[in-house]
Amino acid sequence: MPDPGLLAAALAHAAREWHVFPLRPDDKRPAFPDHTADTCTGHDPRCRAAGRHLGWEPRATTDPDRIRRAWSTRPYGVGIACGPSGLAVVDLDVPKTTDDTPPAAWAGARDGLDVLTALAGRHGGSIDTTYTVTTGRGGSHLYYRHPTAGPELRNSTGDRGGLGWKVDTRAHGGYVVAAGSTVAGRPYAVALDCDPAPLPAWLAGLLTPAPRPAYRPAPVALPADRHGPYVAAAIRRQVAHLTAAPDGQRNHALFASAVALGQLAAGGALTDDDVTAVLEPAALSIGLRPAEVARTIASGLRTGVRNPRTLTNLGKAAA
Repeated sequence: MPDPGLLAAALAHAAREWHVFPLRPDDKRPAFPDHTADTCTGHDPRCRAAGRHLGWEPRATTDPDRIRRAWSTRPYGVGIACGPSGLAVVDLDVPKTTDDTPPAAWAGARDGLDVLTALAGRHGGSIDTTYTVTTGRGGSHLYYRHPTAGPELRNSTGDRGGLGWKVDTRAHGGYVVAAGSTVAGRPYAVALDCDPAPLPAWLAGLLTPAPRPAYRPAPVALPADRHGPYVAAAIRRQVAHLTAAPDGQRNHALFASAVALGQLAAGGALTDDDVTAVLEPAALSIGLRPAEVARTIASGLRTGVRNPRTLTNLGKAAA
């Protein structure tokens, strides 16, 4: 049954111009779509209307009518898409077990708040008062306004390239569970209701991504016969398609290009290594992460091999 409280929460967040989307009831995972880009068949109504796979981020909305329709069917939790909402959220976690202890670099810290406090001290900054949500496990989400100048900030995770133990961040490409929702029966609740403060400059500096590497086309051995120009043109088209993809569609564009060139590889015009050599630097130059790039290219190659394009077929098409 629908939950009027969750509908009210979704509408209240949208009234702040925060873009919301449904989460699975009592869960952190998005309710829609129920498939990934590489398994998209186009049957989903919103994917079909867009002419491409549409993930949770572009589905997020502030439209009250769409929100009422969605939350009037099931007790969906509320997710807030940080990028479209202009938010950068600092997620301060707490240990989940007694064995969950900080690494040596953060010895003495009890939780994410201690780590963030130490970071602020090291960088001569402060943790500015801002809109705050208490999470289901007792941590905190600090909502800040994303900087209006400079590069888009992305997500970061703890000690894995992030700010530190128990400190995650969510911005473009990320979302948070909104106040009013529950996860595993644990509520997310507003701890401090005020307008989000600007993201402190010292935090923005730590989260600003390193400059992207310049894209340099990789040399690829093309067929020596008349098919070579067709293969070269196919490579140029796919690289242009990838590098022109807007934010939020870049991973899908990489997958589509990997499928297209993977079909040529399956037909013998290229090798899998050629496809990777061409697409990987282009994908990195537009800000996709190395692990994400490797997974997506591999997935595209697996899909492309199901429908190989042979040199003979290319010649017939050209004629």
